Amino acid sequence: MSIEKFSLEKVLSVHRWTNNLFSFTMTRPAHFKFTAGQFARIGLKVGDDLVVRAYSVVSSPFDETLEFFSIVVPDGAFTSNLQHLKVGDELYLEKIPYGFLTLARYQLPLPRDLWLLATGTGLAPFLSMLQDFETWSKYSSITLAYSVRTTSELAYIDRINEIVETFGEGHTGFKFVPIITRDPLAPLHERLPVLIENGELENAVGLKFNPDTTHVMLCGNPQMVDDTKAALKARGLTMNRRGEGNIAVENYW
Repeated sequence: MSIEKFSLEKVLSVHRWTNNLFSFTMTRPAHFKFTAGQFARIGLKVGDDLVVRAYSVVSSPFDETLEFFSIVVPDGAFTSNLQHLKVGDELYLEKIPYGFLTLARYQLPLPRDLWLLATGTGLAPFLSMLQDFETWSKYSSITLAYSVRTTSELAYIDRINEIVETFGEGHTGFKFVPIITRDPLAPLHERLPVLIENGELENAVGLKFNPDTTHVMLCGNPQMVDDTKAALKARGLTMNRRGEGNIAVENYW
């Protein structure tokens, strides 16, 4: 891979949520423009090799820095090294962003109800979308459902509250729905596709999936994405293609 495709950026902060979840910020070059929901390709040197992985951007498109959310993959060539990041380290950033998990892909149905369904670090692109005033102005109802295994993995909770207060001021249609799959005492503890099949997710939000008004975005592990797509299709929703349809997806690894 040509090194000329990358700029060298500096790590500004590192936050460790759990033993295997962490986030970090880095400098943002002036040339790096992205749309909320897109991902960047980040590289680091492992020996003589440049190892590159894709990460959805947590930051607002208007932030001066770039933030990313990562899980540590055991024995992973990338994250086993990335997990030791410290302030001042340098990372390679490919000069252009990628990805089509953006709200601009929706033409029909017209925007009204937005459902953002995430597992784990798949939360990242949705945080970026919620830090864009256009999201709040376009949708009268916004639901963020965030599924994790344990309460300790519920990252960014304070940040979500801050985002809602700042970007969603005066908006009355936002719902945050945490799902904790390994806690049988949690109000919602089944997997996302099950909660769609049995209607519990809609009941928690107080809103039904509607092919005529609903936009659904999925980001997380591939099994969740596949199973949730199937559950949504069974409710009459369709994949978004050429601007039309309800469901847009991103497999997060």
